[in-house]
Amino acid sequence: MSPGDGKLKQTKPTPGVTVESRFLLLSDVAAELNVSDSQVYHMVRSGELPAIKIGGRGQWRVERARLEEYIERKYAETAEWVRGNPLGERDEE
Repeated sequence: MSPGDGKLKQTKPTPGVTVESRFLLLSDVAAELNVSDSQVYHMVRSGELPAIKIGGRGQWRVERARLEEYIERKYAETAEWVRGNPLGERDEE
């Protein structure tokens, strides 16, 4: 097998080095967010969480960077909601 013969060279994993996948399964996203698979599917289908369909069966994948952006957006939305909905003063006992 020579370079340029059209075959891909297999590489061995480097011990002690973990590589995160660029794309996540919907079940991986559900585990990250601690929600159900069906909730993630709804978020993807509604456009709330950007995702792509790949392969012949059209399997959904979420790019890790898009998930992180989604989480940051949710933090911002939650902070805005909290500012607009302050807790009432608790009565002292």
